[in-house]
Amino acid sequence: MALIQCQLFAESLSLSTDITLILPEHSPLRASRDGKLPVLYLLHGRGADHSEWTRHSCIERYAEARGIAVVMPSAGRSYYMDMQQGGSYFTYISEELPAFVKSLFPISDRREDTFVAGVSMGGYGAFKLGLRFPERYAAAASLSGGLDLAARVRGQGNFTRAEMESIFGSPERIEGSDDDLLAVSRRLAAARTAFPQLYQCCGTEDFLYEANQTFRHMMKELDVQVTYEEEPGGHEWSYWDMKIQRVLEWLPVKV
Repeated sequence: MALIQCQLFAESLSLSTDITLILPEHSPLRASRDGKLPVLYLLHGRGADHSEWTRHSCIERYAEARGIAVVMPSAGRSYYMDMQQGGSYFTYISEELPAFVKSLFPISDRREDTFVAGVSMGGYGAFKLGLRFPERYAAAASLSGGLDLAARVRGQGNFTRAEMESIFGSPERIEGSDDDLLAVSRRLAAARTAFPQLYQCCGTEDFLYEANQTFRHMMKELDVQVTYEEEPGGHEWSYWDMKIQRVLEWLPVKV
């Protein structure tokens, strides 16, 4: 198992940024993929960085047992947006980052080998990537995600006014836009576009539990299958370390 930390100058951000990668050295999954590895893009929560998952969970050990690569980028407090006054983080995560890691590391470029997951802000980012690009991701998982973004920004969501404007611009801009997961899901369903496989979990004591229920009920109305799980738990790493193991078991990794 290799744990690699590297930096790149991201053109879409106009700055240097960090990435942590977990690469199994002897994964049996390579044999059927021309030496390449299936990959999980694993996104951090608000205000954290690329090191959050390795500092707070046992993701390195879990990924080694499963034989898959894990790519963990940094996105600050951007909410995985192309910010109104700041970096184009969604463009970076969706376009520049995958191209960079696939050019340097033995990572598969096939849809059936490509997955995304995240916690809190990263749960929103994971579903946003999966729903905006269902042709690229076979599965997306949200752990305690901030999935009802329009409601969150209307309620201020602990953003200062200056931060709100720099990330989102006007809060009214979110609802119905491509940054609104509810609206994106409705459009996919109306177009009869195949969704990626979706996994959603949230602790029942989490402050984002209501937003998760909103998303869950809407997907039921759209008749979109979502693997949903909840248990007692808050917005905390003891819960997420347990659930990321479940996510890795759930991923449709073909041997």
